[in-house]
Amino acid sequence: MLKQILSKLPRKSPKSDLLDGAGSDSGSNSSKLGNGFQCTIGGSSLSSKLNVVKRVSSAVFPASITAGAEVVEPHLSFKDVSNPQKQNLFISKLNLCCEVVDYNDSVKQDLKRDTLIELVDFVSSGSAKLTESAISAMCKMCAANLFRVFPPKYRSSSTGGETEDEEPVFDPAWSHLQIVYDLLLRFVSSTSLDAKMAKKYIDHSFILRLLDLFDSDDPRERDCLKTILHRIYGKCMVHRPFIRKAVSNIIYRFVFETERHNGIAELLEIFGSVISGFAMPLKEEHKIFLWRALIPLHKPKSVGIYHQQLTYCVIQFIDKDQKLASNVIKGLLKYWPVTNSQKELMFLGELEEILEMTSMVEFQKIMVPLFRRIAFCLSSSHYQVAERAHLMWNNESILNLITQNRQVILPLVIPALERNTQNHWNQAVLNLTLNVKKVFCEMDEELVLACQCKLEGEGVRLKDAAEKRRLAWELLETTAGLPPATTTAATTTAGAGNFLVPVKPTATCSVAC
Repeated sequence: MLKQILSKLPRKSPKSDLLDGAGSDSGSNSSKLGNGFQCTIGGSSLSSKLNVVKRVSSAVFPASITAGAEVVEPHLSFKDVSNPQKQNLFISKLNLCCEVVDYNDSVKQDLKRDTLIELVDFVSSGSAKLTESAISAMCKMCAANLFRVFPPKYRSSSTGGETEDEEPVFDPAWSHLQIVYDLLLRFVSSTSLDAKMAKKYIDHSFILRLLDLFDSDDPRERDCLKTILHRIYGKCMVHRPFIRKAVSNIIYRFVFETERHNGIAELLEIFGSVISGFAMPLKEEHKIFLWRALIPLHKPKSVGIYHQQLTYCVIQFIDKDQKLASNVIKGLLKYWPVTNSQKELMFLGELEEILEMTSMVEFQKIMVPLFRRIAFCLSSSHYQVAERAHLMWNNESILNLITQNRQVILPLVIPALERNTQNHWNQAVLNLTLNVKKVFCEMDEELVLACQCKLEGEGVRLKDAAEKRRLAWELLETTAGLPPATTTAATTTAGAGNFLVPVKPTATCSVAC
């Protein structure tokens, strides 16, 4: 009875394979693979090539993923295999491209380049089924080719990163890297990519190493990385908080430690679109990113490289929540440049964009320190800074805010305008000053006259105080038995707040020349 039951069970097939059969027949040039498709092999044994691919595959891919997958000769074309075998050929080609090729070997380099182009075309056609084994193979191929340590930077600039005057450095391996980036971009953009499955392989380690590449000297590479990271951020929602935290850490290190990084502009460009997608009300995490990362980015000397992207991010935050405007302006005033005129011009432009979106309540919180700073800019000896500050009065939104708060603002600004009228060297600035004074007179002539009278009174009071100091020093000099200093010297000394005692040369003192 037991023998009858055992005889009905299916017997295990012998371990004979079409591929092994083809390998044993080394004298023939044609072999059949899988479902009867034929390929022509010249000069070398097919079995030996397949054994090499199997060994590499077992080393690169986990056995649990590759188990049951049929290995196909990677040098075949996708056109020469049947549809069921294209997926295995896709993985085999990815496996082949994991090898880092010496660029002095032109034969291997051209072979790898042709293989990568085939992979790009295959993924672009939509024929690729991104199974777990394919996702694993893709991520490991990209890691082997892209993730690398950059050589030390020997730039002359002490601020680090590219400056506006420096020529960009181009990677000599870009012709190869470009195809790998193109393949990765098409992979993460594919509609057949399952985000739940992809997150196992596009993990935190993969993302961190991808972010490290943003420090590349080649702007073309940073541009590709920008698009790829944005797609990953949109596809893998579970990784979004981690990406935001990792980018924040890069910014912290750049601002407070090194001031050296090439990819800040690209990272901010990504976050410009990310911030625009934040839901309202804003989370506390997002506000902390604004206060601790974006606002301190105004501090480095190289802010001009990424200021346009930084301004866009800040504006997006204020557009989401106008209550943030006063804190942003306080941050600008905190990092306001004193000796860097070009940086001051950028701050004035950003400030104008922020004020256009500022509500009256938020404006009144910061208008006093704000217009004290603007008054310094109006009377700046750098004519471009002075011109840019005067042109803010051409903005209707800002002029409306000033008009409704003129009792506070005009007394802060008019002294600077009067100093310009008397002392400024640039004719264009003088003309702009007269135009602003005309606007103020049309706004509230009585207030302007009152401010001018007060200013004149303060001038008289200062002169009286200076004269009293001069007389006091003369009295002290007379009491001490010293000859009084000349009127000019005394006046200058009193104005400077210093006491200079003339030294009498003695007869015994001689100097040998």
